Amino acid sequence: MPVSLSELEKAKVNLETSQIPWTELQRFFAAGLAVAIAPELDLVEVAFQFSIDNKIQVEDWLTQRLIAPVSDQQAQDWLASKATVWAVVVKPWILVQVADNANAANRS
Repeated sequence: MPVSLSELEKAKVNLETSQIPWTELQRFFAAGLAVAIAPELDLVEVAFQFSIDNKIQVEDWLTQRLIAPVSDQQAQDWLASKATVWAVVVKPWILVQVADNANAANRS
């Protein structure tokens, strides 16, 4: 069975997703380029929708507050706790999601 283009793109995004200490993303946060993704969303799916410029879906997530620019409070909390986040670049954005065991299982 042939693999669809969207499946290939999602696989590519998945390969580009990695865990990284929040401290290494401070410059992106300072530039306003870090976007927090709610834990109930699939980071790869969100990145894919950003990459294909699906404005309707992204606006829906924004309205539901499932994605938003990383807040000052989030950044401070992550810095204080030395958090590790899952991150993926979808230029110009860095999409970040707090790392946990459930989400980690989806990316292995």
